[in-house]
Amino acid sequence: MKNLLFLSALLLSPFWSFSQKQKSIAFYNVENLFDTIDGPNDDTEFLPDAKSNWNTVKFEEKLAHIRQVLIAMGKPAICGFSEVENAQVVRAIIAGQKAFKHYGLVHYDSPDARGIDVALIYDSVKLKLLASNRIRFVLPNEEKPTTRDILWAKFQSKKTTFYVMVNHWPSRRGGSDESDYKRVAAAQVACGFIDSLNQAKIQELLSKSKGGPVSNFASEKENIIFLGDLNDHPENHAPKLIEERLTSMIISSSGETKGTHFYDNEWGILDHIYVSSSFIGKKAGVIAASGKIHNFPFLMEEYKGNIQPKRTYAGSKYLGGYSDHLPVSIKVSLP
Repeated sequence: MKNLLFLSALLLSPFWSFSQKQKSIAFYNVENLFDTIDGPNDDTEFLPDAKSNWNTVKFEEKLAHIRQVLIAMGKPAICGFSEVENAQVVRAIIAGQKAFKHYGLVHYDSPDARGIDVALIYDSVKLKLLASNRIRFVLPNEEKPTTRDILWAKFQSKKTTFYVMVNHWPSRRGGSDESDYKRVAAAQVACGFIDSLNQAKIQELLSKSKGGPVSNFASEKENIIFLGDLNDHPENHAPKLIEERLTSMIISSSGETKGTHFYDNEWGILDHIYVSSSFIGKKAGVIAASGKIHNFPFLMEEYKGNIQPKRTYAGSKYLGGYSDHLPVSIKVSLP
């Protein structure tokens, strides 16, 4: 009887109620989620008559795998994606699925030559989408935009508002050092947006204070969650620019693999989540030290003595796997 009373008290306690409100916000590079239709972009590698023999059966299996990952992560309130061809392929992940019945989509077509974009899905029951847009930019030494846009969205959960940014920075093609300037350029654009949000926050507080001194609000920051495949490691120049403004949540101790991507027999962190330091530890905010690299057994395979992510393809050979990247997430407390 005492045990029963204790259990009842635990279930009704404020702590239990608080913990029940925790949800995850995630990011996943799904690796080449293409439809089977020949579009205006360079998608010849992923068509039924291509060497890869990309077809409806394989496409549907890829969608099922992504859903499996999302459910294993506890159905994130928000999940950002990279390497998606268009809005239709992302919509296909959630369409007609009871588990994702109330999920919405944010997507903008980017100028990437292959047509791969970033996108996000969100639980529209828990979150209200207030605004969204994309940030388009031209890389140095180029005359027009050729890389992925940065997507942003502003959400509200009761009285709490926050921004989410989804990134997929230029690749290391041609060498990591040789291509570094491209990722630095992307970082500078992202930093400009972050700085503008923080400045707007200060101006908002100033207007509400009816002319109080700026110094009273100098430390105030907007609530920002920054997601993405940055094609750089935490110690590289471009991510360091983000870390000057936001707190890194994905570090080597965030998962057993100590990384999100396996290349040249080494694990590295290419997939990042950064958040405003002032958003951490709030009753409605980010849970401290909650960054997680997910290496669910079904995502992994052994190859030549190494445990690594199981990909969809190895060259043109179909493996029926998931992605060459592991998903990452953080925990948030939603009011």
